[in-house]
Amino acid sequence: MDINGLTALFSKKEQHTYLVAIDGGGGAGKSTLARALQQSLSSGAVIVHADDFYALSSRRSSEIGGGWDLKRLEEQVLKPLSQNKPARYERYDWETDQLAEAHDVPAGGFVIVEGCYTMVRPLLPYYHFKIWVESPEELRLERGIERDGEEKRHLWEELWMPAEKVYMREQNPTDSADIVVSGTGGDDLTILSARN
Repeated sequence: MDINGLTALFSKKEQHTYLVAIDGGGGAGKSTLARALQQSLSSGAVIVHADDFYALSSRRSSEIGGGWDLKRLEEQVLKPLSQNKPARYERYDWETDQLAEAHDVPAGGFVIVEGCYTMVRPLLPYYHFKIWVESPEELRLERGIERDGEEKRHLWEELWMPAEKVYMREQNPTDSADIVVSGTGGDDLTILSARN
C-alpha cells in the first residue's frame, strides 16, 4: 500500500475536524509518515507535534508520558478541535525549557497529531483514526542519535526508550491503533496489522 492508499482509509465528514494520531517509539518514523500524509491529502492537513508539548522541567513526572504535558495537548488542541473549534497552543522550546511562540490550528480539515504518547488512554476518544508506527529498537536509536547528536545518547538509552517500553507494556497502544505500519522506510507502507 502506498501513502494514497492509507489516506483513502480515512472517512471524513465535510466541515468537521478529523483528528489522526500517529504514535510509536522515538525514531520510529512518525514525523516522516505525518509529512507524507500531509502531502498526500488533497485538502491539506495541519501537523501538531507532541514534541511541542514536552513538559517544563518543573512539571515532569515518572508516570507514563510524564515527560510530556499531555493535559496541555488535550486542553489546548484536542478538546477544542473535537468540538470543531480552532485551537491555539504554545510550543515548548527545548533549548530554554520554556514555552515559546503560539501556534494556531484552524478547525475543519485534517489535523495530524504525531509523537510519542499521543495514544495514551485518556487521549484516545478524541481521535477519528489512530496509527502506530513500529520500528526495531536498534534503528530507532540510530535515527535518534543521528537527529539529536551523540551527546543525547544517554537520554535515549537511559530515559526515553525505557519509559517508552513501560508505556508499550502497560498500555499496549498497538491494540488501540486502527492500523500498525512499519516505519522501516521505503515508498510503500507495510501494514503490519489492521482493525476491521
